[in-house]
Amino acid sequence: MDNHLAVHLGTPSRRLVLGSAAAVAVTALTTPVASARARSNGHLPNSVALPNGTQPEGITSGPGATFYVGSVADGRILKGNLRTGMVRTLLAGAAGRSLRGLFFDHRTGLVWAVGSLGADGHIWAVSSRSGRVVSDTMVRGAGFLNDLVITRRAVWATDSSVDRLTVLRLTGDGRPTHGMPHFVPLRGEWPASPANTFNANGIRSLPDGALVLNNSRVGGLWQVDRRTGMARRMMVKGGPAITSGDGLELVGTKLYNVRGAGGADVVVTRMRRHDDRWRAEWLKTLTDPSLDVPSTATAALGSLWVVNARFGVASPETASFSLTRLPQV
Repeated sequence: MDNHLAVHLGTPSRRLVLGSAAAVAVTALTTPVASARARSNGHLPNSVALPNGTQPEGITSGPGATFYVGSVADGRILKGNLRTGMVRTLLAGAAGRSLRGLFFDHRTGLVWAVGSLGADGHIWAVSSRSGRVVSDTMVRGAGFLNDLVITRRAVWATDSSVDRLTVLRLTGDGRPTHGMPHFVPLRGEWPASPANTFNANGIRSLPDGALVLNNSRVGGLWQVDRRTGMARRMMVKGGPAITSGDGLELVGTKLYNVRGAGGADVVVTRMRRHDDRWRAEWLKTLTDPSLDVPSTATAALGSLWVVNARFGVASPETASFSLTRLPQV
């Protein structure tokens, strides 16, 4: 669910409170997966293996070849290198914690994460160097915090069970204020969510400050005014209908919608503004035999790196998981 902050500002890049020092200690677990050939000739690996049982969902990257993946099972954060395939634990798992969306902020070196601790929604900020939890904010009334994007002065998070955006203010240089979040209800054309349904999912910030969301239940792309919460369904020209969606990734004006056609794929569109409305033009649908219930993606090193969440796999506690590299159209 991620891209670099510069892109989102309009320039060219899922309960115990997080506890003891031991719970946030960095461990030395490493998993080399890139072949010797891939490492020696400078080619990027086609996939990066994650430790068995990771149960990944969200991903973010930066700087360079560094990436971060969060676990829905135990809330750990893995840090790795996309060139070498080396992976280690940045933030240790904790009982009851589940992480979904991740977003790396280049200004501060913080990895922001949304998810839950038991029945409570949380937004965390974690040092990308030490794994220390810098900020932990509980979100009252949250249903299923799912994805997030960082703008100059705020964290914006979707809630797939509640028709609102959660907003957490930041300082001018992007650091936590340790204040309480406020909420922007989704209104206008946004489809009201019946109980026990799964709706707003991915979120990104367009160059003019408008937000773009997808909806896992009804499909489509949605332009949202940050100030009012007014939502408009975007016109999508060409290509297959956008029938679902999980993570979104924005690179310039190209939007990557993971599982946007409802299967093992990534729908690529070009975003164009006309007056005060954004429209999308279908460019391509990316897929690969290795994709297995992809959830999110991050753009890095000229490629798109997609998390294979493998939801529904037998014995997820011991199953294998990986990232798949796709071309960045």
